[in-house]
Amino acid sequence: MAALSGKVAVVAGATRGAGRGIARMLGEAGATVYGTGRSSRTQPNTSKHHNAGRPETIEETSEMVGAAGGKGIPVRVDHTVEAEIAALFKRVQKEQGRLDVLVNVITGQPVESWSPFWKQSVEKGRALVDGWVWPHVTTCRHALPLMVAGKSGLVVEIIEQDAIGYHGTFYFDMFETALKRLVFAIAEEGAPHGVSAVSITPGFMRTEAMLEKFGVTEANWRHAAEHNAEAKRFGFVDSETPCFVGRAVAALAADPSLRRWSGGVYSSFGLSQEYGFTDLDGRQPNIWPAVAAATGGGVAAAAVQWKLVRS
Repeated sequence: MAALSGKVAVVAGATRGAGRGIARMLGEAGATVYGTGRSSRTQPNTSKHHNAGRPETIEETSEMVGAAGGKGIPVRVDHTVEAEIAALFKRVQKEQGRLDVLVNVITGQPVESWSPFWKQSVEKGRALVDGWVWPHVTTCRHALPLMVAGKSGLVVEIIEQDAIGYHGTFYFDMFETALKRLVFAIAEEGAPHGVSAVSITPGFMRTEAMLEKFGVTEANWRHAAEHNAEAKRFGFVDSETPCFVGRAVAALAADPSLRRWSGGVYSSFGLSQEYGFTDLDGRQPNIWPAVAAATGGGVAAAAVQWKLVRS
């Protein structure tokens, strides 16, 4: 029997990238996965989000979940609208009667300014923070009652950095720190009810957009690693598929001793060392030494991670 057979997951932001990889790997482990997003075959994403207009859809992701061995259920949800979030979890309660895993991969607008804090617009900064933080908070708020009722559950936030170091610019640091603190708070309040929460950072992911950026596919991505100057500089050879962090989430969700991790911040690579899983090609890619070597670490590394790794 698959490790997550009979378990129910919601991946908020499953249309592409890390969300798609996580949904697929939860399916690989046998879970029923509700994959949400605003890009649907029946209703395109017409928002001002930077990914609006891309071809990937939640239906396509759900088909991949099924092909991997699970059951995929696409649900069009705008996670900036609380009523739509509430309706999602009411549907999960009605159809499944339980919720075992929530993964938030909900993205806001990209960071536009790397200027010092005192040179940036407070109005724009506040909008950036609000756009990143509140959809996560609201989604957790409506998911947690199902987990508390079942006395079990795992909440995962996909974030930047497996630490609490500075993220390179003020407002970026503000919302990333808030998401990690959200996890810590849920871990604290959820513990008496059997609910755990963790933050996980992927490495340099070969997302759909990143493969496009370098003009390669998953079949020939090493060409960019060897011949594209920008890709070589930032260690694309040590990149990972979005399924690597997906297997990290699946391993945690299947761990009977999950509570030992609750409240912490981890990397896909670090968890692969603990659980022994690999990426789809059998590797355990570790981008972090390459990023540190290329940038000298610290603020520069955080900036590179944001601008290149998370497309």
